[in-house]
Amino acid sequence: MDTAAVRRFLLDTHGDTITETLRCADAVRAAWDGETVTDRAQVVKPFRALLGKRGLLDQYPTLLAGAVEAGGERLQAPSVAAPPYVIVTSTGPVLRATLPEGRLVIRIEAFRVAGRSPPSYSRTETSSDDALSVDYR
Repeated sequence: MDTAAVRRFLLDTHGDTITETLRCADAVRAAWDGETVTDRAQVVKPFRALLGKRGLLDQYPTLLAGAVEAGGERLQAPSVAAPPYVIVTSTGPVLRATLPEGRLVIRIEAFRVAGRSPPSYSRTETSSDDALSVDYR
């Protein structure tokens, strides 16, 4: 799996999707009373809802399939906008493809988690390039 090719493909072909994902994160952050929140639900629920409303959740499976092909592989079955392919976590969307030799994991890191007891969540101040993480294990 050529993760550099996957990353280039995502930024070149789906950079607008990544940017729009980060705009959704900004809108979620704008609804908070402060810079951080301690309730995970204040991140995940509104973020997932806004991603769905703006059609991004429906775009992620196509993005994932294209990324797999850009890396030189093929999906065994079509991906869908639901687990295990697409999940929305407290840090952002995670797209996963299990392939014969490993797993491709794509993250759009829009939020960060600080501390553990209790955890606090804040909006990352990153560009599309910095927010994108591509890993193959």
